[in-house]
Amino acid sequence: MTTTESSGSGDVSRSMELLWGTGERATRGPKPGLTLDRIVTAAIELADAEGLAAVSMRRLSTELGAGTMSLYRHVPGRAELVDLMLDRVQGEGAHAPEPATAEPHTADSDTAEPHPGWRKTVEKAARDELALYQAHPWLLSVNQTRPVLGPGAVGGMESMLAGIKDTGLSDPELISVIIMVSGYVSGVARTQVHAVEVQQVTGISDDEFWRAQEPMLSTVMTSGRYPLMAALSPDAFGPDFDHFEFGLQRLLDGLEVLVEQRTKR
Repeated sequence: MTTTESSGSGDVSRSMELLWGTGERATRGPKPGLTLDRIVTAAIELADAEGLAAVSMRRLSTELGAGTMSLYRHVPGRAELVDLMLDRVQGEGAHAPEPATAEPHTADSDTAEPHPGWRKTVEKAARDELALYQAHPWLLSVNQTRPVLGPGAVGGMESMLAGIKDTGLSDPELISVIIMVSGYVSGVARTQVHAVEVQQVTGISDDEFWRAQEPMLSTVMTSGRYPLMAALSPDAFGPDFDHFEFGLQRLLDGLEVLVEQRTKR
């Protein structure tokens, strides 16, 4: 999938005002009932159905039954709209943690696990992010190396940090954990989304694709030139193995070694 958009490519100050609710409200002319929330919702629904390229101010005005200029009274342009769309979907399921409640000190509390939730926190974050890409494949077509941080993105990071802050890692390392997990998930998601796209574009199923290669591969594998490949079990490339979960657990295993080293100091 080719990158076609970049977050933060519009008026960043205006995007921040709109994301955090400090922008000036429209004072003249908008269609009754037309709101920024409706515009962003419609844009996300359109992108989910047809891809991000389908989202334009003109198309949205048609979908919403409003004049194009009415949309511009709420959002400056498409670039800023993409910022709002990103933050909205990134905020799905992301909630700031509840304030900690003080508990009475007990003898057992001295021997309690110092950071009992970090692994489950990372697991959940990874699975939630994968589900987000599956629900909104167009996210993969946005360059997010310079994110515009709205409440959705910041809330998600706050929740993540609340679950991993007691690992003994430094602040830069905590951020690196978030980057590492996100990079792993986006890579898996890209493969999954591409697999769906290629079937839609070509009309050829995975089974049909691999059956077309089978005659030649059977000859090649019995030639003796590739003994290790030829010796692989029939299920080596089977659909039943969960590569995402296997990789996630190995990533967490490696992180656990570091956490144990830090907390034993």
